[in-house]
Parts: sequence; structure tokens; C-alpha cells
Amino acid sequence: MEQLPESVDRDILEHRIIAAITTIRETLGCTIHQAIDVFTERYEGLRRDRPDAFDLSQDEYGRGFYS
Repeated sequence: MEQLPESVDRDILEHRIIAAITTIRETLGCTIHQAIDVFTERYEGLRRDRPDAFDLSQDEYGRGFYS
């Protein structure tokens, strides 16, 4: 995966989806759809590697966010 700032991981873990996607777009210079794909890939990696770092379940995490 491309080099992303550490703030993206912090934003994902703290449920700041919009902030993470915005940083991804600014860093990679990509479209919103591409940024959402990168976000999803990073989210899944963090879920797999650091499951205890999340305070919301997978079902609860994306609730209320529509892309």
C-alpha cells in the first residue's frame, strides 16, 4: 500500500472516517472513490492486525456513513 501518514490510522481507529478519507485524497491525489477503496483496504488491515484497538464492532463502525 502507498505510504500514508500515521494520522490516517489514528483517524480510522478513532472512527473519523471523513478525516481519514480526506487525508488519503490529499496524500495520493486521487478521487473520492479511489480514496474510499484505499480506506477500506487500510481499515481491513487494521481490523486484522489490531482488532483490540477498535472500540466499535465491525457492524457498528460504518453505521451512519454513506458513500
